[in-house]
Amino acid sequence: MLITNTELIAGKEITENLGLVRGNKIRARHIGNDIMAVFRNIVGGEVKEYTKMISDTREDALDEMVTEAEKLGADAVINIRFSTSQVMGGAAEILAYGTAVKLK
Repeated sequence: MLITNTELIAGKEITENLGLVRGNKIRARHIGNDIMAVFRNIVGGEVKEYTKMISDTREDALDEMVTEAEKLGADAVINIRFSTSQVMGGAAEILAYGTAVKLK
């Protein structure tokens, strides 16, 4: 499955637009990560625990989007975008979405 954030794929012809596909995941903070975040906030630096959590969540959302595209028989997902929102205190949603297409 090809996935891209562009509207076209070089060297490929889009023959059919199968529609919007999306995947979303919501993750909440963990108390252990919060303790490390408070410490890093005092001394400065990257909060690696949160970086990893968000990165893993983004990959899970992408995987879910690709699974939805595969169910439609897509060869690729184009024009992929991400959205993030806070759904409650300490929990964030990552949404991955794009257009499933068939290629020649």
